[in-house]
Amino acid sequence: MVEMTTTIQNAQGIHCRPSAVIVKYVADYDGGITVNGEKGETALRSILELMTLELFLGSQVTVRVNGPDEETFCKDVVALFETHFEFPPRSETDR
Repeated sequence: MVEMTTTIQNAQGIHCRPSAVIVKYVADYDGGITVNGEKGETALRSILELMTLELFLGSQVTVRVNGPDEETFCKDVVALFETHFEFPPRSETDR
């Protein structure tokens, strides 16, 4: 098992769209992944569960990975939590 702690860097925190990116990235991983924040812990398999951790700018999160190539995969997941996500603004037609 590999464990790494990081700080959320995205100005709006880990809201719906960053959560979707993170959960999609880990979806096919064959090992176990957990994320622990101040508000609890999740297995990182659900966007909603990740959002319930209420990870805002400056929040600390601990990522635990147990499985194949766990150190590299853990670093990749930590990098996602450190990403400054910049999504294009939604147009009126997207609503």
